[in-house]
Amino acid sequence: MYEASAQHQQPAVPVLGEQRLDEFLGAVPGQGHWRYRPRGLGMVWRSKAFRAGAVVTLLALCGLVILALVREQTGTEGFLVGLGLAVLPVPLLMAAFRWLDRVDPGPWRNLLFAFAWGACAAALVAIVANTFATRWIATATADAVSADTLGATVIAPVVEESAKAAAVLLIFLFRGREFGSLVHGVVVAGFTATGFAFTENILYLGNAFGEDQQLGTTGFASATAGTFFVRAVMSPFAHPLFTVLTGIGFGLAALGGRRHRVRRVLLPLLGLVLAMGMHAAWNGASALGGLGFYAVYGAFMVPCFALVTWLAIWSRQRELRTLAAELPVYAAAGWLTPAEPLALASMRARSSARDVARRWNGHQDPARGAGAARAVAEYESFATSLAVLRRRARHGGAEGDFAARERELLHHLWQRRDVAGPALTYAAQVTGRIRRPIPPVPPPVPPHLPRQYLYGHTAPVRPGGPVPAPHRHYGGHNPYLHGGHNLYLHPDGPAPGAAGTRPGC
Repeated sequence: MYEASAQHQQPAVPVLGEQRLDEFLGAVPGQGHWRYRPRGLGMVWRSKAFRAGAVVTLLALCGLVILALVREQTGTEGFLVGLGLAVLPVPLLMAAFRWLDRVDPGPWRNLLFAFAWGACAAALVAIVANTFATRWIATATADAVSADTLGATVIAPVVEESAKAAAVLLIFLFRGREFGSLVHGVVVAGFTATGFAFTENILYLGNAFGEDQQLGTTGFASATAGTFFVRAVMSPFAHPLFTVLTGIGFGLAALGGRRHRVRRVLLPLLGLVLAMGMHAAWNGASALGGLGFYAVYGAFMVPCFALVTWLAIWSRQRELRTLAAELPVYAAAGWLTPAEPLALASMRARSSARDVARRWNGHQDPARGAGAARAVAEYESFATSLAVLRRRARHGGAEGDFAARERELLHHLWQRRDVAGPALTYAAQVTGRIRRPIPPVPPPVPPHLPRQYLYGHTAPVRPGGPVPAPHRHYGGHNPYLHGGHNLYLHPDGPAPGAAGTRPGC
C-alpha cells in the first residue's frame, strides 16, 4: 500500500528514448553555457605542457644545485675560469654528432634534453654518489689513497655511466618514434656525455686554477694548462666514447622494433657494461703514471675511438642506402620521380637541391627562395622518415598505425613535390647520380577515375562517382606488399577521404 502510493506520487521523468536524438542533441547548450563540467582530476598529468614544464623545472633545480656545489669547491674565480675553458670543446663535439645525424636528424628538443640531463642531473648524481661512496670506503678501510683509487676505477664508472644512460633510456622509451636507428643512439648518447663532460671539466679546471693560485704557477707549466690539454685537447671524446657504447646498444635495440623484447633489454645492458668497462680502464690508466697513461691512451683509447667513429659513419651511410633501397617503390607508383631516390641517397645532392630551389625561387624575392629551400629540406626529412618506416615494417618492426603514418608522410611529400621534385631531379643530374636515361613519369590517373589501393582493393568512391575500375595485377606477385600493411601508393595522390587528398580532386 505504501509502495504503491509512493510510486503514484513520483513526478514523471522524461525518457531519452521518447525524443528524437537529433532534437535532444540540438537542445544541449554550448560549452560556454555548461553548468556541469567534466572533472579534470588526473588529466593534468597527461598534458604535454605540464610534463615539459616538470622536466625543465627538474633540470633547472639540478643545475642550480650543481652550480652551487661546483662554485663552493672551486671558488667564484676558479668557477669562471673553468667555465670559460670547459665550453671550448662543446661546440665542436655537438657539431660532430649533429653531422652524423644529418641524414635523418632528430628533433633538437631531444638533443637539448640529453645535453641538459648530462650537464645537470647526471653530474649532480655523480658528484653526490661518488663523494659519499669514496668517503664511506675511506672510513671503512682507514686508507684514503686506496679509497680514491677504488672510487675512480670502480664506483665512478658505474655511477656516471648509469646516470648518463638514464637520458638515453628516457628518450628511447618516450620518444621511440624519433629513436629508430643506431645513429640516433650514438647522437643522443654523445650529447648526454658532452653535457656531463662540460660540467666535470668546469670542476677539474676550476680546482686546477685554484692550485695554481696557491702555488703561484702560470703559463704552460701550470696545472690549469696541463688539465686543459689532457681533458679538452687530448681526450675531449673520452666521456662521449664511453656513453656512445650505451647508445649503440639502444640503437641496435631500436632497429628490431618492439617485437624483440629480449633484444631490447639485453643489447642496452651489454652496451652499458662495455661503457663501464672502458670508463674503468681509462680511469685506472691514470694510476699507472705518465708512461702507462700514454700507453693505454695510444694502444686502447685511440683504436676504440677509431672503431666507434667508423661504425657511426658506416651507420650513416647505411641510412643513405636505405633511402636508395626503399624509395624506388614509391617512385614506381608515381609518388616520386625516378631521380628522387637517387638524389635523396646522396648528401651532396640534397644540399645541391636546397641551393637550386633557393636560386630558382629567390631572384626577385629572397624570402620566397628561403621558403623554397626550407620546403626541399622538409621534403628530404619526410622522405627519409618514410624510408626508415618502411624498412622497419619489412623487418617485422611495424606498429599498428603503420598505414596511417605512411599516409601522413605521403601527404607531406605530395604537398611539397612541386618545389622539391624538380630541384632533386636537377641535383641528381648535376651530381652524377643519374647514370642512365630516366624513363618518363607515368601521367597521373584522371580525377574522374577511382583511386585504388596497392593491393587491388578499390578505394571508396565519391558519392555519384563512376563504377570502380578493374583491380591492378602484378603478374601474380606484388613486389610492393609486405605483411598486410596498407600502402597507399597512388600516382595521383591519397585515397578519397585520406589526409593527403589533393584539393579539387
